[in-house]
Amino acid sequence: MASLHRLTAPLRRQVLTRGFRTATPHNAAQPMMMPAMSPTMTEGAISSWKVKEGEAFAAGDVLLEIETDKAQMDVEAQDDGVMAKIIIPGGTKNIAVGTRIAVLAEEGDDLATLEIPADKNTEKAKESITPQAAKIVRVANETPKTTEASAESTPETSHTKVPTHPSPSVLSLLKSNNLDAALIKGSGPKGRLLKGDVLAHLGRISKSAPTDLSNRIKTLSKLDLSNIKVAAPKPAPAPAKKPEPKKAAPPPAPKLAELSLPVSFANILAASQRRNIPLSQTINAAITHANASLPAQKTAPTQDELFNDLLGLPNKPRRATVGSYAPTITPLPRPGAAISVQPRSVDIFDELLGVSADIINKRTQPRDGIIAGGENLVALKVQECERERARVFLDRFKAAVERGAEALV
Repeated sequence: MASLHRLTAPLRRQVLTRGFRTATPHNAAQPMMMPAMSPTMTEGAISSWKVKEGEAFAAGDVLLEIETDKAQMDVEAQDDGVMAKIIIPGGTKNIAVGTRIAVLAEEGDDLATLEIPADKNTEKAKESITPQAAKIVRVANETPKTTEASAESTPETSHTKVPTHPSPSVLSLLKSNNLDAALIKGSGPKGRLLKGDVLAHLGRISKSAPTDLSNRIKTLSKLDLSNIKVAAPKPAPAPAKKPEPKKAAPPPAPKLAELSLPVSFANILAASQRRNIPLSQTINAAITHANASLPAQKTAPTQDELFNDLLGLPNKPRRATVGSYAPTITPLPRPGAAISVQPRSVDIFDELLGVSADIINKRTQPRDGIIAGGENLVALKVQECERERARVFLDRFKAAVERGAEALV
């Protein structure tokens, strides 16, 4: 199978490529037929031959240019060879596919003694040549009789290479005026034939217009930077002064609520004396008892609580917390407190003014500290949001001191 694959590989390449081979089994002249450039092509025209009679060519060289109603393509050689004879010249139109258009020979063959076989379709192909095409062929094959030519005709006939891919507008202009591209010199890149060259050849524009335009484009295609000078550096901008940050106003002081409650320390004093415990220790125990398990402080609702409110779901009750309240205890003056009667000293000014020395009643001032036998004022200063929580603390403290003294000691 491998050997069969190697034998059939050249055949497949030959079918897939579009070209001509000159090697034959009998080393004879090989006819070159009009190729079909597409499956639907039935006839075409030969725009020009790129290889002249007697010239040798190598594989890959362009032999001729074929033009159809849809496209313009080059035909390349597949093997090395020699152009023995061109049967149908360039410019011929309406050439049927399969018509012999040339004869190819191998390298080293003597073209003078090489026998070219006759082709029955040659006469039919010659009949299909139009008179206009024959006229173009004669003009192309004629050699100038003199070397002196006018200045106007010299630029058009002095070129040696015709561009292979003119634009569609150039092809349309050549076809409408029955002109051959080989007779007009192109002024485009690499000798490309431009529309201005054809118009100048027809005399519709000045002969020098295409050349002047090409020179202008060539000149303007390069940017002249010789007269450009480096600009002076701009002075650095002055640093912008940063505005002094405004001092934030101190937050307003929270509003404080004052709560107070009268409490009698008689029971707790008696319990402390029986157990021989200091009164201050018993009071501290009452404060710790009142601070335990207080209601949760009222604060702003959390995100979960707000979300539950939107959905209509109940929120979990907040857990009780331990407080840290430390009340102030001040004694209350007892009703009907003792009144001290003090005689007023006689003043010389009173005698001069005639004022008698009266006795002034003066109530005794309350003493500092805790009145064990009477009531004391227990007070708290808390924020407004903790009013209810502080009220619960005071109630618990009073109940512990007045009714639960035995449990505290």
